[in-house]
Amino acid sequence: MFDVIIIGGSFAGLSAALQLARTRRPIAIIDAGTPRNRFASHAHGVLAHDGKPGSAILAEARAQLAAYPNVTQLSGTVNLAAPLASAKLAFQVALDDGTEVQGRRLILATGVRDILPELPGVAERWGRSVLHCPYCHGYEIGGGPIGVLGRLPASVHQASLIADWGDVTLFTAGMPPLDDDALALLARRKVSIEGSAVTAIEGESPAISGVRLADGRLIPLRALFLAAPVQQASPLAQQLGCELEEGMMGPIVQVDAMKMTSVPGVHAAGDAARAMANISFAMADGVMAAVGAHHALITEEGQAQPA
Repeated sequence: MFDVIIIGGSFAGLSAALQLARTRRPIAIIDAGTPRNRFASHAHGVLAHDGKPGSAILAEARAQLAAYPNVTQLSGTVNLAAPLASAKLAFQVALDDGTEVQGRRLILATGVRDILPELPGVAERWGRSVLHCPYCHGYEIGGGPIGVLGRLPASVHQASLIADWGDVTLFTAGMPPLDDDALALLARRKVSIEGSAVTAIEGESPAISGVRLADGRLIPLRALFLAAPVQQASPLAQQLGCELEEGMMGPIVQVDAMKMTSVPGVHAAGDAARAMANISFAMADGVMAAVGAHHALITEEGQAQPA
């Protein structure tokens, strides 16, 4: 019986594991090896790790955790998480290889999955020259022409934001008509508006030279940003009965200030439980979820009746 089982071993999960490792309590962390940022070659904006590959940061974190004898690291996908009938507050977790573990608390760091448009050239460039976060990738573009593929109402805000990193064109085909406030904002931010639909991305992948429009024109670009809707990468939160709420890009797990979900004993951290996401936010969330789970264990133990 572990004190805490952490499901998901990317930045949120590993940060939670490190905090709990230092409490000397027995914990397990389970990871399938598919972090959301695996498509990007380097991570930026991460204090003391700027420009390192995300995979290298995660590998270093796993190696550091291996030095703690109270930490068990398991590889695999969790298919089932459910309350344990034989205990007042504990959970049974089953992996795809048949392994089963039990824990008094769960931390879900299971992430989200980006839903990309069915546009030729997007998938193979995702995280390289087709992007979603200017804080993560904008500096490296180095200015010049940048496109924003309009998909959601949030694309107007995205285009106005990205204008700090270059000369932005917002491609509006498929979006609702822009109202006067949106048009005024884009004008103030010097964002150009293009109404013809984008039909393909051109250039030697993973680079981009421009986008081809439905009317045949080629618009030269150095990068293309898009607002990607998201879905929960794992069904575990719903399986456990955790309440979800609508984030900016899709459903996220509802949590309180200590990252506790609506289900007692279950915390959630990282992209699965926050609307605005990057590595630094995920790591901070993991720390808070770990502290929340540890405090909850202490409270439970303090209330236990002596035998």
